[in-house]
Amino acid sequence: MSTPETTQRPSAGRPLGRATVVGLTMLGVLIACLLLPSYVFTALVVVGIIVGLWEIRRVLLGAGYSIPTVAIVGAAVILPACAYQYGVEGLVLGLLCLVPVVLAWRLLQGGDNAVRDALASVLIVTWIPFLASFLVVLVQSDNGPAKVLTAVLITSASDTGGYLVGVLIGRHPMAPAVSPKKSWEGFAGSIVLGLIFAFICFIYLLHAPWWVALVAGILGACTATVGDLGESLIKRDLQIKDMGQILPGHGGLLDRVDSLLATAPLIWLIITVFLGS
Repeated sequence: MSTPETTQRPSAGRPLGRATVVGLTMLGVLIACLLLPSYVFTALVVVGIIVGLWEIRRVLLGAGYSIPTVAIVGAAVILPACAYQYGVEGLVLGLLCLVPVVLAWRLLQGGDNAVRDALASVLIVTWIPFLASFLVVLVQSDNGPAKVLTAVLITSASDTGGYLVGVLIGRHPMAPAVSPKKSWEGFAGSIVLGLIFAFICFIYLLHAPWWVALVAGILGACTATVGDLGESLIKRDLQIKDMGQILPGHGGLLDRVDSLLATAPLIWLIITVFLGS
C-alpha cells in the first residue's frame, strides 16, 4: 500500500558531504574577496552572473528557445557596472535602458516564437544580472562587506534549515506541483535558522535593533524559499533536474544561488528603510 503524499518525507536529493565542502569553499572565496577592495568582489559577481547566464542559456537553447547572446552577456557587465558606479538608482536606470534593447534584439531577428524568446530574455536579464547586482550595491555602501555577508549568511541558513528539517521530519508538501521535496516543516526550519543568523548578523555585524533582525530573518526565509521555488518552476517547465553540473553536490551555480538572488534585494531594502544606510 502506498503512503499518502502528506506523510511522505523528502529524501536527501544531494550528497551532503560534497555539498557541504563546496558550500564552505564558496563561502571562503566570498569572504576572501570581501576583505579586498570592492572592485574585486564586483568582479566576482560579474563572473558569477556570466556563469549563471551560460547555464540558463544552455538549457533554454536545448528547449528550443533563441536567446540574444550578445545582449544578455552585455547585461552581465553593464548592470553590475551601473550598480558599482551609481548605486541602486543607476542599476534601475540601467535595467530600464537594457530591457528595450534586449526585446528589440530578439524581435528584429524574427522567426518563430520571437515574442516568447524576447520575453524569456527579459526575464533572464531581470532575474540574474539585475538581482545579483544588489550585492554590488550593498558592498559599495558603508560597512558594505558586513552587509553582503549578512545577506549571504541569512540565505544560507534559511536553505540549510529548510533542507535539514525537511529531510528529517518533512511530511506536508508545500508546493508539490513545483517542488515535491519542499515541505512546510522544512519552511519552519528555514525561518528558525534564518532568524538565528539574522540576529547574529544584524546585531553584531550591523549594530541594528533586534526587531530589524526579526523582520529580516522572517522575510529573508520567505524570499529565499520563493527564489528556490521560482527556479524549481523553471526547471520543471524545462523538464530538467539541475541547471548545470559545475558544483559537486549542488548542480549548477544557479541551483546554489537562486535563493540569494531573491534575498539580496530584500536585505538592501531592509537596511535602507530601517537603518538608513
